[in-house]
Amino acid sequence: MSSDLAIHAQNLGKAYQIFRKPEDRLKQMLWRGRRQFYEEFWGLQGVDLSVYRGETVGVIGRNGSGKSTFLQLVCGTLSPSCGELTVNGRVAALLELGSSFNPEFTGKENVYLAASILGLTSSQIDARYESIVDFAAIGDFINHPVKIFSSGMYARLAFSLVAHVDADILIIDEILAVGDAAFTQKCMRFLHRFREEGTLLFVSHDVASVTNLCNRVVWLDNGTVREIGLAKEVCHNYLAALHHEKENSNTFRIGGSRKAPPERAIRVKDPRSELLKASPHRNELEIFDFDPNAPWFGERGASIYEVALYNQQGSLLTMLEGGEEVVLTIRCMSERIFKSPIVGFYVKDRLGQYLFGDNTYLTYREAGLSLDKGQRFQAMFHFQLPYLPNGDYSVIAAIAEGTQESHILHHWIDDALFFRVLSSHVARGLIGIPMLAIEMEASSMPYASS
Repeated sequence: MSSDLAIHAQNLGKAYQIFRKPEDRLKQMLWRGRRQFYEEFWGLQGVDLSVYRGETVGVIGRNGSGKSTFLQLVCGTLSPSCGELTVNGRVAALLELGSSFNPEFTGKENVYLAASILGLTSSQIDARYESIVDFAAIGDFINHPVKIFSSGMYARLAFSLVAHVDADILIIDEILAVGDAAFTQKCMRFLHRFREEGTLLFVSHDVASVTNLCNRVVWLDNGTVREIGLAKEVCHNYLAALHHEKENSNTFRIGGSRKAPPERAIRVKDPRSELLKASPHRNELEIFDFDPNAPWFGERGASIYEVALYNQQGSLLTMLEGGEEVVLTIRCMSERIFKSPIVGFYVKDRLGQYLFGDNTYLTYREAGLSLDKGQRFQAMFHFQLPYLPNGDYSVIAAIAEGTQESHILHHWIDDALFFRVLSSHVARGLIGIPMLAIEMEASSMPYASS
């Protein structure tokens, strides 16, 4: 196996023995395999995967798809029933909340126990103990039995532990979902640093987090690999499949082709161009054409045939500034009699994070709109564009039928419209908001200390 490979699986499978009655286990032992008193359930089968050092790979799939089985095989807590699995490097895992802790031991005792199992010596644990406690930030609870810990405290201590054991391969399985927002952000910062050198397997139902963190994604379905590929593409197909199951219809389809953002767009002469060029704080955006062949999925009872940005005077925009009032127009056509349409959009960054969006439901929920087959209609969203950092962005456009809580998705276009921020004053954060006013004043009264 290549030294660059951290994990290599070939035809990997795991079968569980399901006994119908307790006495069947004893019969199986006595017959020594000459008869079979159990049924086999294959939790995982036929997995071929190579993960390279320094790579971040996401693992997605519904509950029961084989994710936990695969991760336990990588960790060595389960033995494969068939195939080959090679793991190079020290593995630290957060698979199940508190699974590595003895509930009767204190937090401190569990730190020493779990860290020693993960390969640290007593002197190494002593040297890192204070840092582990500071990262976990659970205060005096570190000296109490972990059986009284909340789920969030379990998560804090468990994550802090694996963050300090010098792992080559780190496995995270949904444990961040139980932490508070501040600790989750701390964990995400650590993961971003870790992935610069270490190998990360990240399991989450939060597709945005997977797209943000991972280079590639493995999609498991019913114990087999359904797809392996770039994070953005696989997550798009996974979401489409989830909608398909929700709709439970034979008419659901997936289409379109994945493209990179265009290299350039045809510019128009902006009457403010000289002023914009002279301003060091401008937030200049370049907009590209609607892509009708972008990746899509849905029932196609109605279709989106154009997405564009206009100014308040109705002129099509190819260049604009952050902070301007714009009209995002989504033009659609019904393919059949269509009732209660909902049209919406999201704006996302290059990592797939949703920044903002909205839909027509609240405004038109009482209108009872009904469309004839072949009827064209459009939704127009008037808003002030926030300031955005430099980079590439895309607009998701979608049309559904029904209510916010219960609806049928007919056409979801993943990258309907690209735009690029060429210059920006926003250095931190995902977006900057236009200010109504910014004021600063100095008091004429001297400062008096108490």
